[in-house]
Amino acid sequence: MKATTDKLATKNNESSRQIVRNIFSVPDEGIFRGKSNDNFELLKAWAGTTLAFAVVQAGAQNILSFRFVIALLMSAVVCGLAFVFHELAHRIVARRFGAEAHFVANNGWLLISIVVAFAGLFIAAPGAVWHRGYLTERQGGLIALAGPATNLVFALLFLLALPVLYFAGIALPSWVVQLCYGGFKLNAWIGLFNMIPAGPFDGAKVLAWSPLYFGITVAVGIALAFVIEPVAVWSLVGL
Repeated sequence: MKATTDKLATKNNESSRQIVRNIFSVPDEGIFRGKSNDNFELLKAWAGTTLAFAVVQAGAQNILSFRFVIALLMSAVVCGLAFVFHELAHRIVARRFGAEAHFVANNGWLLISIVVAFAGLFIAAPGAVWHRGYLTERQGGLIALAGPATNLVFALLFLLALPVLYFAGIALPSWVVQLCYGGFKLNAWIGLFNMIPAGPFDGAKVLAWSPLYFGITVAVGIALAFVIEPVAVWSLVGL
């Protein structure tokens, strides 16, 4: 009986380790042989991050309310721009340099992000673009820089969108203000966070290629995430 129990325990432990490996491991070469669909993988990443962000924004206790519906719609735009375009930027630049590049959603992390969202925490690790082919250090650095740079550009666009709409005489309901504010904050944080100069983060590859471009990008990210306050900027122009 004890031997049977030990075998079951060993099997359960191995299953747990396999799950962990599946969450953190890189995909196999099948992604370069047409075994995955980039559009479907991006759709999964967009849907998962949208749901997680909406739960955090509305509160887990409000998921059956109209407030959650509004949060879900706004999150779809904000997360779609922040995460999907971040990954698309990596893929576009990689393919521009002649590399094979495909996005693969991280199903494990997507599930984890949704679960922890009910505790009020937002963790975003929707997946990554995997590429292969001969690349110079400069090309690798530019591929890595493309994602965070896209987020920082979107942060600036969200910051400027409200004054542009205001001076164009377009009405600004509260949801537009919230959309611009959330889009600015999320993109600024994602852009800066991905510039961490260690491990698998984009910042490590950018720093290895060019400390100058790394420093400029980090400086812009810090300014957007910590220094610039959208409400103060909008107040200066009369909003």
